[in-house]
Amino acid sequence: MHQGNRTTISGFLLLGLSSQAEHQKLLFVLFLGMYLVTVVGNGLIILAIGLDSYLHTPMYLFLANLSFADISSISTSVPKMLMNIQTKTQSISYESCITQMYFSIVFVVIDNFLLGVMAYDRFVAICHPLNYVTLMQPRICVLLTVIPWVLSNVVALTHTLLLIPLLFCDSNILPHFFCDLAPLLKLSCSDTSINELMLFIVGSSVVTFPFALILFSYICIVKAILRISSMEGKQKAFTTCGSHLTVVLLFYGTIIGVYFFPSSTHPDDRDKIGAVLFTVVTPMINPFIYSLRNKDMKVALRKLINRKHSCL
Repeated sequence: MHQGNRTTISGFLLLGLSSQAEHQKLLFVLFLGMYLVTVVGNGLIILAIGLDSYLHTPMYLFLANLSFADISSISTSVPKMLMNIQTKTQSISYESCITQMYFSIVFVVIDNFLLGVMAYDRFVAICHPLNYVTLMQPRICVLLTVIPWVLSNVVALTHTLLLIPLLFCDSNILPHFFCDLAPLLKLSCSDTSINELMLFIVGSSVVTFPFALILFSYICIVKAILRISSMEGKQKAFTTCGSHLTVVLLFYGTIIGVYFFPSSTHPDDRDKIGAVLFTVVTPMINPFIYSLRNKDMKVALRKLINRKHSCL
């Protein structure tokens, strides 16, 4: 804990991804492109699922929620970053910063939970196909959709309520492109030991429990697939969960690569890299994975595009 001149700050300065003026135009174009691709790609998935009755199944209900979370995740940080670059300002009010942090936590956490729920859905579909309708009836699907949203908001609210009493004394400069929890804790001159303990406990739980569910589900899925005698049956079973498995590997591979392997770069750079991967890159790539690897999504997207052409 560092004691300094205790003054009430009205806002923060976001340094962004680079302090070099010549990089700003490139960053603006790059992140605007990624933002538009993410919103359009995930928006098309939500539209395709909503308009195609064939996709009104539990798996695609969870996918639509994941796509919505991905749009929301990138929208919490990138528009403000683009506006700051365009207006050549770095300021964000205290209230806006806390709000941005809250929703960034919500949407990263919801991704964890939804990937776990989607793994459970694939486990039931492949390992217990005869009981799928019973085990994934509408009431249960609604619960499996609502509970992750409730839990993610509880997690975000816990961190927010613990952060609000903290004092920011000597500096209001955040070496980040949005208000993330970890940089804010580093900036505070109050005792943040409780915050850091909760960040470790809650963060570990949020990652560990869904990952354990995913791991258990796929161990059972692989065993079930290996018992299928025909090669065609095995291929069909792998196809039904291939897209989800790819997204899982991308998401948790990012966590392991950024946070568990030592890096020669500055910790602030590591935080920025992790944030870009979680809030920008992964949401942008997910629609391509689901549209390129999923036959049903390809058909639904083709129908959606043809419907738009026929209306023009």
